[in-house]
Amino acid sequence: MRLFHIHGDQFTELNQLPADLPSDGFLWLGYGRREFELQLGEIQQGLQRWGCGQVVDLHVSDLLNNQLPSHFDYTSWYDLLVFRRLAAAPGHEHLLADPEHGTLHSTHEALKAIDTSPVGFAVFDRVLLTVHPTDCLVRDYFASKMGALAEGRDLRGSARLPNSPAELMLRMVNHMVDSYLELRRLLTRQMTALQRTLMDANSHFDDWPLLLESRDALHRLEDTCEDQRSAIQEWIDVLDDWPSAEEPAAQRERELLRVRSRDVHEHIERVLAHVRRMESSSESAVQMHFSALGHRTNSIMRTLTVLTAIFLPLNLITGIFGMNFDGLPLIHKAAGFWVAFGLMLAVGLGLGLFFWRKRYLGTRHG
Repeated sequence: MRLFHIHGDQFTELNQLPADLPSDGFLWLGYGRREFELQLGEIQQGLQRWGCGQVVDLHVSDLLNNQLPSHFDYTSWYDLLVFRRLAAAPGHEHLLADPEHGTLHSTHEALKAIDTSPVGFAVFDRVLLTVHPTDCLVRDYFASKMGALAEGRDLRGSARLPNSPAELMLRMVNHMVDSYLELRRLLTRQMTALQRTLMDANSHFDDWPLLLESRDALHRLEDTCEDQRSAIQEWIDVLDDWPSAEEPAAQRERELLRVRSRDVHEHIERVLAHVRRMESSSESAVQMHFSALGHRTNSIMRTLTVLTAIFLPLNLITGIFGMNFDGLPLIHKAAGFWVAFGLMLAVGLGLGLFFWRKRYLGTRHG
């Protein structure tokens, strides 16, 4: 559990829930999922005491559900966003160490490393309640980042603290979307290794469960990204329906929220497009693998057919001179064997040269 008060350029961490809502700024309440479940009563009392209104029971269940897909919902006093992150699970950092090579074994591990745990956001007017997985680093990352911003030590990206709970929520969601870049490099490398194995003419690929697992993983990623896009689109629609602000500063802040929301939506679209490209590339690799197998089979059958065509006339000659007739030519001559052998050799070489010129023989075929 980590509690923060954000006001202007001040960022203060609190030890406990304050008795009253601060007069300026807003509160950020960051809980792990288990902590939120254990301290739910205290949190609900605090929200009621501050005049924010409690989180409804169905939304509490959503925040505690580890299997819930990304979605958006709202009430008259707060908005709820559940957003599934896409990241490499802790303990798989060694897979990111090699930027170029991948193996079938590392592909197995990479598919297991995909973490899509949900992060919940309850956005009040002056309170942001976030519920994170136990091993989620997003909360601690933003706590340290905003502390650095307040002290003027971090001027990358946005050089100011967020002005509202909605802006902080959008920054965290955008960070989770951008963190997919690391997972993207991992998946691209491993899928490239799998495709290279499929296309290797000297390999005998038989790990079909791995191929099915990779395709299922990409399908799940696509579904997750589509849920993310739908959730953010619903948020944008609700944001457009907010009452228009009267003050110019509030109107400008509202426009900045719309711009940031559209930017997050665009990033999700890019992630979705990349997942679909990988899925299409995987399907193409499978089709090319079977096409290559068919091509190799055709080459083998062509070679066997040509050899059969060469030896058929030789067998015919052998069969003729093997007949049990006393009056066959060359039977009683001393040079008869060499004449027959020379004839067979000439026929064999002639047919071989003919098929070679027709490009029925050889390692390359036009």
